Amino acid sequence: MEVRAAARGREAAGRVVLLAVLLPLCCRAAPERLRYAIPEELGRGSLVGPLARDLGLSPAELPARQLRIVSGDEKRFFVLEEESGNLRVNERIDREGVCGDVTPCVFGLETVVENPFNIYHVSITIQDINDNAPRFDKEVVAIEIIESTPPGTRFPLGSGRDPDIGVNSLQNYQLTPNPLFSLVVKESSDGRKHVELLLEKNLDREKQKSHNLILTAVDGGDPVRSGTAQIKIDVTDANDNAPVFAKEIYEVRVPENLPEGSLAFQVKATDGDEGTNAEITYSFNDITSSARQLFSLDPKTGDVKIIGPLDYEDVKYYEVTVEGKDGGGLSAHTKVHIGVTDVNDNAPSLTLLPILNPVPEDSVPSTVVAVINVRDRDSGVNGEVTCNLEGDLPFKLEASSESTYKLVIENSLDREEVSAYNITITATDGGSPALSSRADLVLEVSDVNDNAPVFEEAAYSAYVPENNAAGEPVLRVSARDADAGANGRVSYALAGGGADAAFVSVRAETGELYAQRSFDYERCREFAVEVRARDGGTPARSATATVRVFVLDRNDNVRARDGGTPARSATATVRVFVLDRNDNAPRVLWPAAGGAEGGGAGAGPFEVVPRSAEAGYLVAKVVAVDADAGQNAWLSYELAKATEPGLFRVGLHSGEVRTARAVSERDAAKQRLVAVVKDHGQPALSATATLHVVLAESVRDALPELSEQNAESELASDLNLILVVALALVSLLFVFTVILVVFFKCRRPRSPPIFLTSDKELYSSLGPKAPFNYCSSTLPLPYAYEVCLASESSQKDFTFLKPGAAALSDLLLAGEAGAGGHSEKDPPDPDSSAQVSCSPMPLSEGFCCFSPSSLELSYSVCEFLRLGVLGRGTGLQ
Repeated sequence: MEVRAAARGREAAGRVVLLAVLLPLCCRAAPERLRYAIPEELGRGSLVGPLARDLGLSPAELPARQLRIVSGDEKRFFVLEEESGNLRVNERIDREGVCGDVTPCVFGLETVVENPFNIYHVSITIQDINDNAPRFDKEVVAIEIIESTPPGTRFPLGSGRDPDIGVNSLQNYQLTPNPLFSLVVKESSDGRKHVELLLEKNLDREKQKSHNLILTAVDGGDPVRSGTAQIKIDVTDANDNAPVFAKEIYEVRVPENLPEGSLAFQVKATDGDEGTNAEITYSFNDITSSARQLFSLDPKTGDVKIIGPLDYEDVKYYEVTVEGKDGGGLSAHTKVHIGVTDVNDNAPSLTLLPILNPVPEDSVPSTVVAVINVRDRDSGVNGEVTCNLEGDLPFKLEASSESTYKLVIENSLDREEVSAYNITITATDGGSPALSSRADLVLEVSDVNDNAPVFEEAAYSAYVPENNAAGEPVLRVSARDADAGANGRVSYALAGGGADAAFVSVRAETGELYAQRSFDYERCREFAVEVRARDGGTPARSATATVRVFVLDRNDNVRARDGGTPARSATATVRVFVLDRNDNAPRVLWPAAGGAEGGGAGAGPFEVVPRSAEAGYLVAKVVAVDADAGQNAWLSYELAKATEPGLFRVGLHSGEVRTARAVSERDAAKQRLVAVVKDHGQPALSATATLHVVLAESVRDALPELSEQNAESELASDLNLILVVALALVSLLFVFTVILVVFFKCRRPRSPPIFLTSDKELYSSLGPKAPFNYCSSTLPLPYAYEVCLASESSQKDFTFLKPGAAALSDLLLAGEAGAGGHSEKDPPDPDSSAQVSCSPMPLSEGFCCFSPSSLELSYSVCEFLRLGVLGRGTGLQ
């Protein structure tokens, strides 16, 4: 018998191992329902299974997907690691304490992942281990047997109990060897083994009136566990008739809501004897401790009453054995199967898990905002739960599983209409009467900048008397934004840049308009401006309103004839102002386009930049003018194209071309720059200027590069001709300049070389009426040059016109120093227009200086010599 039990144990263990191997494969095949199996009594932190890996999630995805356990049976026993996503034991699990006799013992968990949202169901089977030994309800079993009892009579000994299941449960009984008694083991329909004591031979009270036996119950675990009970047998005198129960097995159904003290059922036995031998006493012979706390048996009547609360959700079935014994010591036994019927005594329970709160008002329909888990401990129809939303709300419930619902958006939301929703979810079971429970959720709607500001009036009109003081309020505009926070915070500004916008200003916070100047009715009777209201959202939204201001006439012109008293008459002068339009494109003065300086038509002049130049080195200055006025004449410069895009940059307002970084040996020797000059008109007009730069340490080093470029072009013969003509012109200009200097020297041979730069003495005392300061409005400030010429010098010739590369190189360096050759760290001061700070450049018969305060002298003699003579003579700037 022990060999068979061991074989059956090994076979059952093999099935458990096979189940443990196949279960993960089944879980991977069906990712929506994962199944794990673990033995009971595992310690805290023991691994249940790699949940994240089985769901197809990598550790890097876990923070974004937010894997977590939502709900489930006995959720407290498990915990999910945040870093690895492994499911581990959180609390020791006693299968017998949690599931009792229920097999299999399965826990259900529901997990949620987001981005995208999904729900997974996890089943965990708790496997039994042999951690309990069989035991008997009574350590001592007392039996009275009449000596006249015939052999073959059986006496129930009850049964041992083992909370384990399967092979680990009770498997067999053993009895101390005795010639008078043996054991008979019976197995009931539910698989339990009951033992009876079989009388093998007739008893003789006179020989032995008592017998002591040891009953042992063993299980099939490894190692085998056992429990014992002592059997005491007393032999009594004969009793002819034993009690007989009306039924061998009683089947009883008891509702779980039966109140305490109520009669559950009754057992009845009869005895054919008379007197004390016919008096039957009832008692529980085999009953569990839990059933003993719920049922009581009247020993006289056999009535069984309820003495404790029944709960179908805890225990659904009880089995007891009732013994009836007469006064002569004869007894009978009957089994009672007590089934507890379910009653709808449990209301559904709801668990809310907000997923998105607050909800942006621009959330699209079908967005999940919450997960609802419902449970009802009742069974059958009593445990079928339906959920509903109360009220007319833009949300709906979608069933995700038998016990899980998703709260999703059904219609679009508008925070400006409803900023928060009080959502009530009702769960109702299918019992009769039905039980229900409610859960409340306050769902806030967050603001999105979906509303533009709206002015209280589409157009505003204001009447302002003329001769008002500057800074007086004109009127106040007001706009409202239905959004909240920064999205609804409105600021005001004037829209557009028209001429009327200069008459008033608006306060950004309040929308109040103030007069910028005093109005004159005779010059301006009305004007209109647009005010833009802009909110603080992202992206910002705006609206505009037109404000028309009417200037009221006052009797402030005594020469004009009006209706005042006394009446006066006079004449009035009407002035017509022509408003400027952006009809002139910028015109580039330097570098000149289309010349022959660069070795080809339209090539432009060359600039020599030493390879040792650092960042901020001034290469050249693009000079342009615009015939328009005001904003249409505001010029800005930018670099449109360059051989090395990162080597040069152009000042936005100055037009100065500087090195953006230090020149390196890797940079190409020849650089071509194209600068774009734009005005600020609407639409903007532009012009381009092309500048050629040669990277060389000196002019002598730059000449081979120029020759190389000329050789690369197919116009070598034309270039030679141009160079010859240029040399002739330089010679002619040289002679002309010498004559001019000698002429002036002869006119005033003794005059001191005094510089006259004051505007108070516009003409020199010399004979010719040539202005020392020539001013023209062709160039806007601050890009201006000023030339200063000495009236007389003691030197006799123009040394800067001497031929030779060295002299030319010195002249170029001196010209850059005098013409604003400052570094980026020391830019010209635009506010120095009222001062003349001339840096003299040594010329043979005078001085030439350039100042950033007099852009009007761009065509002066020195500039002419610099741009015309020197440029045409050498091809270099």
